[in-house]
Amino acid sequence: MPSLAPRYPLYLGGAPILDGPTLDVEDKWTGDVGTRVTIADRAVVDRAIEMAVRARGAMRRLKPFERQQILQHCVSRFEARKDELAHALCVEAGKPIRDARGEVTRLVDTFRVAAEEATRIGGEVIPMEISARAKGYRGMTQHVPIGACAFISPFNFPLNLVAHKVAPAIAAGCPFVLKPASHTPIGALIIAEVLAETNVPEGAFSVLPATRDAADLLVTDERLALLSFTGSPAVGWDMKTRAGRKKVVLELGGNAAVIVDEDAAGEIDDALDRIVTGAFYQSGQSCISVQRICVHRAIYAQFRDALVERVRGLVAGDPHEEETFVGPIISEKEADRIVTWVQSAKARGATVLTGGTRKGRLVAPTLLEGVPHDEPAYAKEVFGPVALLEPFDDFDDALARVNDGDFGLQAGIFTRDIRKIQRAWDELEVGGVIVGDAPSFRVDHMPYGGVKQSGLGREGIRYAIADMTEPRLLAIRTPTV
Repeated sequence: MPSLAPRYPLYLGGAPILDGPTLDVEDKWTGDVGTRVTIADRAVVDRAIEMAVRARGAMRRLKPFERQQILQHCVSRFEARKDELAHALCVEAGKPIRDARGEVTRLVDTFRVAAEEATRIGGEVIPMEISARAKGYRGMTQHVPIGACAFISPFNFPLNLVAHKVAPAIAAGCPFVLKPASHTPIGALIIAEVLAETNVPEGAFSVLPATRDAADLLVTDERLALLSFTGSPAVGWDMKTRAGRKKVVLELGGNAAVIVDEDAAGEIDDALDRIVTGAFYQSGQSCISVQRICVHRAIYAQFRDALVERVRGLVAGDPHEEETFVGPIISEKEADRIVTWVQSAKARGATVLTGGTRKGRLVAPTLLEGVPHDEPAYAKEVFGPVALLEPFDDFDDALARVNDGDFGLQAGIFTRDIRKIQRAWDELEVGGVIVGDAPSFRVDHMPYGGVKQSGLGREGIRYAIADMTEPRLLAIRTPTV
């Protein structure tokens, strides 16, 4: 099994810097220090921003095939280092090894799609002669890089959610400064190490584990043209208020719901498989994790009993073991919060069908029934291995329940009725409606993001490139004789 380095450098302007204060990175299963990383102070972040701004011209002038070559190099190197990357995820995030390998695959996919999109960034020809005064004019646009970007990524997908910022930035020709989550910086630093092997222009990228005060520069500094943040709603919306003139893209939280209609009775096993995976993979630490399960009353009892049996069969434990499905929560504080929410719901009449306990950071896979809608476990984002069951009698009522909340990221539906599918697509206040699967489904080129408290803008390579570029018009007048 690969081992972590005893210490990892930060990357300032593409160069590794090992000297300086360090941050301990815990092994989330053992609680021991797994490795250390060099951490940036405010002066280092300021220098990184200066270097990124200075590199705008060199990045902009990279030809599409040159950007593609950088991304293709990353793809080949990530594939060569896939075992190392998966092991790093297992240690720093406590991610079960099977899920860690899956995230490495998604890292590769994301960079591969970005390499393809790097040569497809086009423009359009605009008919200008819409009236006599525009006679003789022609118009066309090209998409130009927006400039230096600031990226702040979360702990739950330390590789792929970094990739969803870095890969489109390279494809678009934008220099950037990235702050990875303090709990999980190793994957981002390995990505930086691979980027440093390429011909990315000098100073064009920095990857900086940083203090909170230092990272605040990424929000407030007016030299930056775009801020892309993935994390909690409270932090994200506060950043938006302080970001000034820069464009802001926010991918925030959710409490995703899935509807299982009565006509799915013949496919209950399939729905159970997808929902169990969607609720409990990644220990529920995903913003599109299945949190609320609405099942038609006609099949509710059958579905509930089968779901409880499957959840009780999930293996929770050491993420390094192949059979482990549920690993540790990112911190003991968060594990305690999750169980506290479960106990609060129970005190107000909810039934704990299974789980509801913890041992250190390991929270048992938990199913609740009859949770009051104003309880945190129902109304907020649990971000843990907890799912809630409730019956419904009317499909439109189920749609209303999905919409009754502050979040709107994705929703899942199991039904064969095309009219209900179309109604859900029209009525649900979410960024995506997933039919025949859980709301936790995501392919990395699709538009991904939410509404309401779930954020602004969309990820997915082509959609992120659109945020990182601006249309520039060329109007040409041909004098008439």
